[in-house]
Amino acid sequence: MFESNNQGIFNQYRWLISRIQWFLDGAIVVLILIFFCWLYNLPFENQYPVLGGISLILTVLVFHGAQLYRPWRGVGFMRLVRRVFSAWTMVLAILLAIGFVTKTSFIFSRYVLLFWMVSSPIALVFLRLQTFIVLQWARSKGRNSRTIVIAGAGDLGKTLAKNVVYTSWLGMRLLGFFDDQLAGKKIELEPNGEDFPVLGNLDDMIDFIRKYQVNMAYLALPLRAEARLREIIDKLHDTTASVYFVPDVFIFSLFQASLSELRGIPLISLWETPFYGVNAFLKRAEDLFLAILFLIIALPLMLIIALGIKLSSPGPVFFKQRRYGLDGKEIIVYKFRTMTVCEDGPEIPQATRNDQRVTPLGGFLRRTSWDELPQIINVLQGRMSIVGPRPHAVAHNEFYRKQIPGYMLRHKVRPGITGWAQINGWRGETETLDKMEQRLKYDLEYLRHWSLWLDLKIIFQTVSLVFSDGKAF
Repeated sequence: MFESNNQGIFNQYRWLISRIQWFLDGAIVVLILIFFCWLYNLPFENQYPVLGGISLILTVLVFHGAQLYRPWRGVGFMRLVRRVFSAWTMVLAILLAIGFVTKTSFIFSRYVLLFWMVSSPIALVFLRLQTFIVLQWARSKGRNSRTIVIAGAGDLGKTLAKNVVYTSWLGMRLLGFFDDQLAGKKIELEPNGEDFPVLGNLDDMIDFIRKYQVNMAYLALPLRAEARLREIIDKLHDTTASVYFVPDVFIFSLFQASLSELRGIPLISLWETPFYGVNAFLKRAEDLFLAILFLIIALPLMLIIALGIKLSSPGPVFFKQRRYGLDGKEIIVYKFRTMTVCEDGPEIPQATRNDQRVTPLGGFLRRTSWDELPQIINVLQGRMSIVGPRPHAVAHNEFYRKQIPGYMLRHKVRPGITGWAQINGWRGETETLDKMEQRLKYDLEYLRHWSLWLDLKIIFQTVSLVFSDGKAF
């Protein structure tokens, strides 16, 4: 496939720009630390260069894991801002954990650390804002701006068009569609109702690209049109447009699509865990830090609950149940006992409103979700995460995996104490198949869009939810 050389300096040197971003982020963090040392008349020596070096490495690693060095075209700037602040929060969490373990936090100036911690993310956001402004200015002057056409006016083509049209700073101007079935019609794009013409059939596209020197052509055709797609690709060889095939992974992807390669062979992962490489390290570091913090905070409450259970009803304090964990492997999950029974067989009836098995204290614990507190231990063991899809009893898993396609994809990651489905209203009993399907929908959505910021958002919303939600009983 022949590609035009008119690709723009940003595209040609993307790898170099990414490396420059790495250097600038790390340099900004260190320079701000040096500035505040100077401001408070402290020499930048001994412990401060060590802090600067560790911070530089952590910033690059965490920001890379938070996907801050990938192209952010088509994404709102405020989402980028939130991602920067959440990634910096994780850097600080790791630094504080290191300081706590090594007992070295007292050797630093509190004023220097405070102002450095607050100023660094602001400076990192400001750097990205300047990049956005420069790109917008360059594209407003016609630099690095390109004309495009889309082959295929179906759902995939319209989705692609909306991403192009409603992010004007991308510097891409859509001229229209080409489609064998819809030639001569107009395609309306939601939500603003702007429409674009279907300029002709796919054969007309070739002459149009030559005549108007179109920079880029996107092939958004369904997989069933393989023969027609091959024909169009052969004809596009005779143009100077850059051509991109848009695979219709949406018809398959229930989880997370990503691109990779195997010795030069391009691969599209239709579903894969988001927690690998640096992301796996970040997720585990987050779990360990938060689990230790929550355990310290909740330990007095847990002791009171344990005593209350022991005095209020006969039976053990803890309820242990087999559930599915990472990769569908069985794990033992801990909860405070809230019922008069400890069921873990092939058939386990879900708790219902006014369930006679629930003890008086157990009802309160279930409504507040305090019965889940022992799962902090599961997190420390590596069996669970703080945030993730809620684990279900083995009996329930075996039932739903046969009823709902893609159900087991939620087990590509560790289950969580709380999750995206729970804060969106799908907490408690799932007495109908539709309710479990909705829970699965949110679980997979979480895995597609995971970020450290999203985890923190879920945790904060969970805290407020347990005092106002009436779906758990």
